[in-house]
Amino acid sequence: MSANILDGNKIAKDIRNEVSAKVTTITNSQHKTPGLAVVLIGENPASLSYVKGKERDCEIVGIKTRTFKMKETTSQDEIINLIKHLNVDTNFHGILTQLPFPDHIDERIIINTIDPIKDVDGIGINSAGLLSIDKPIFVPATPLGIQQMLIRSGIETAGKHIVICGRSNLVGRPLSILLSQKCVGGNATVTLCHTGSSNLKKYTLEADILIAAIGQPNAITYDMVKPHSTIIDVGINRIKDSSKKTGYRLIGDVDFENIKNLVDNITPVPGGVGPMTRAMLLENTLKAYDLQTSRD
Repeated sequence: MSANILDGNKIAKDIRNEVSAKVTTITNSQHKTPGLAVVLIGENPASLSYVKGKERDCEIVGIKTRTFKMKETTSQDEIINLIKHLNVDTNFHGILTQLPFPDHIDERIIINTIDPIKDVDGIGINSAGLLSIDKPIFVPATPLGIQQMLIRSGIETAGKHIVICGRSNLVGRPLSILLSQKCVGGNATVTLCHTGSSNLKKYTLEADILIAAIGQPNAITYDMVKPHSTIIDVGINRIKDSSKKTGYRLIGDVDFENIKNLVDNITPVPGGVGPMTRAMLLENTLKAYDLQTSRD
């Protein structure tokens, strides 16, 4: 048996096409363009790469984007002042802060400075609170992307046991709330595992859908997986590979090669969850535009 490979690139392309059509309609009928501001601190190579990808996606769908690059030594007050300015700038409907920040910056203070109606990353305290009571404005892009991947791939979640490995505020925790909500792509029984969980294998073997967001290469092995289950791999880990021009290759948290013939569905790394995350950022930016223009 060979698993169905869940192609995040293809699904994300479909979503980009949908967003692009909506943006074209807005531009033609309202003579306005949805806008996204990206705040980037320092020269972290991974962050620079991620931001370039987001800029490229915005260009493809017609969303106006501008990256505000600030030096590594920029003070916290300077960043706060920039975000306060962007909060009232009607050219930008979404504000995204590219993580991680330098050590001297309190990321929680910065994120919570963003106007909740422009928090397209969905990670501010207001967004998190509304998600927890089933009334979200914006859902974080990775959890939303995973849910959309399951829905668009025809994978049922209602009544299923979903095990999530990892409790971060960006992925695991909001995803556990999202998949347990009474909605399409929800209604699951969710178990959230973490570093304090004893006997992780016991839980993973019970999972109809197993989601790995651990940050450790090949942490989920063949003997930890239930046959005919669905595996969603959120991990992006760089390992040395002299055969690559970059000197490294990307692998996930799941031992893909050894598990792919055991399960029904599995995401690759790269090309699985990553493209979905960026596609959902576009969706959230479009939603932010709709919310702000409807109240004008």
